[in-house]
Amino acid sequence: MQHIARKRFGQHFLSDGAIIDAIVNAIAPVPGQHVVEIGPGLAALTQPLAERLGALTVIELDRDLAQRLRAHPQLRVIESDVLRVDFGALASQPWPGEAATAAMAQKMRIVGNLPYNISTPILFHLLQYVDLVQDQHFMLQKEVVDRMVAAPDTSDFSRLSVMLQWRYAMENVLLVPPQSFEPPPRVDSAVVRMLPLDAPPAIDAALLSELVQVAFSQRRKLIRHTLGRWLEARNFRGSFDLQRRAQEIPVAEFVALVQQL
Repeated sequence: MQHIARKRFGQHFLSDGAIIDAIVNAIAPVPGQHVVEIGPGLAALTQPLAERLGALTVIELDRDLAQRLRAHPQLRVIESDVLRVDFGALASQPWPGEAATAAMAQKMRIVGNLPYNISTPILFHLLQYVDLVQDQHFMLQKEVVDRMVAAPDTSDFSRLSVMLQWRYAMENVLLVPPQSFEPPPRVDSAVVRMLPLDAPPAIDAALLSELVQVAFSQRRKLIRHTLGRWLEARNFRGSFDLQRRAQEIPVAEFVALVQQL
């Protein structure tokens, strides 16, 4: 039975064989690795991943799709909203089809075609579990990937850039045009590779999030109007150049400011 894409789930199913091959090659899965796929949909990526891995875990919210996927003997299917999934528990419980000892010893590799309507919340949700992750490969709306990998002092540099770059090295690895999907979205897509940093700075991530949100709350204004007042309320006595806009400040300077606080 044909599955009709559901707008409320932001479903656009990958259908371009060449793009699918390119994504799988970028992921380069190896048998025995603990791979988790978010939003497998009609299994366009799932099937070639399963062929290379032997087994993997998939997270699918759509009840009808989850039922289809359960018929696949190489899949452990978690029917859930990904924002409710405890990846910490998932990392410690490889299913019997996976090489249990190998999976326990290895960090998770997370992949997926993320729903465009909740892609940023998913990225922030996964940030909680970054210590358990080897790498992440996601297909997202191109403009989101542009912001993820943006350099300071560019129009794409944003809160998302800072909150991910302090913890990951990221690379835009592949452009995916709308015609690669069924139904085609109205925007270009891209695949991003996210590698957790081996030695990230020791900071209070919640404090960084608050600070960065304040700094970017009025992008066109100098941060003395926003972050300056926030620092003043905290009786900050250190030095920080407030005669700039948030997008001009490198990630390392935001991190250093949090460490001062």
